[in-house]
Amino acid sequence: MGMETREVCAPHVPRAQNSTSSARWFALLLVWAAAVGGGGTLLWKYAGTAGVAATPPEQWPTQSAIPREPGHAMIVMMAHPRCPCTRASIAELAQLMGRVEGQARAHVLLIRPPGAEPGWERTDLWRSAAAIPGVRVHADVGGAEAALFQASTSGQTVVYDAAGHLLFRGGITSSRGHEGDNVGRQRIMSLLTRGHADRSDSKVFGCSLDSRAPRSGNGRL
Repeated sequence: MGMETREVCAPHVPRAQNSTSSARWFALLLVWAAAVGGGGTLLWKYAGTAGVAATPPEQWPTQSAIPREPGHAMIVMMAHPRCPCTRASIAELAQLMGRVEGQARAHVLLIRPPGAEPGWERTDLWRSAAAIPGVRVHADVGGAEAALFQASTSGQTVVYDAAGHLLFRGGITSSRGHEGDNVGRQRIMSLLTRGHADRSDSKVFGCSLDSRAPRSGNGRL
């Protein structure tokens, strides 16, 4: 006797059901792509949004507790100790000091907000800044020094010449948290080594100095 052979057929799926499923997946893909693209755009826009620029005095403020050394230019950076963007500013300061060695003294002022306990400002930014040759780090209690230089944004840098005249004000990164070549660092180097630059300012990117917990981070370093 011959074996009976039965043909097993795949279940029939209506064409309309297949079309509906494909359309559904396509719609989900479009929503996902829009969400990813929108998120990337927001991040890019945030990174490129500059902070409030300082309007420091044209002459070195005599009320400042920072010791100015006659005969040397002074670089002062105001920073929030818990601003993640400022890691890049400290890294750029290290690059700058390596190229203008001996021509300037640098000070980093780390804000201690009113009511914060002593040592609140001693984060890894303090340690990174203190490790740069030629840089001294200070706790700016209550932001008193930042107020003298009219600084509002973390990473704000000012440069005064040996006679105490303002040479430069601005930031030394090209965007928030971005390390690499930038016009602020270039202009400071040119001013200190050649005595001139195309401009004496630049945009500054960072968190607000007037905050215990910066919006761009979790407040911990």
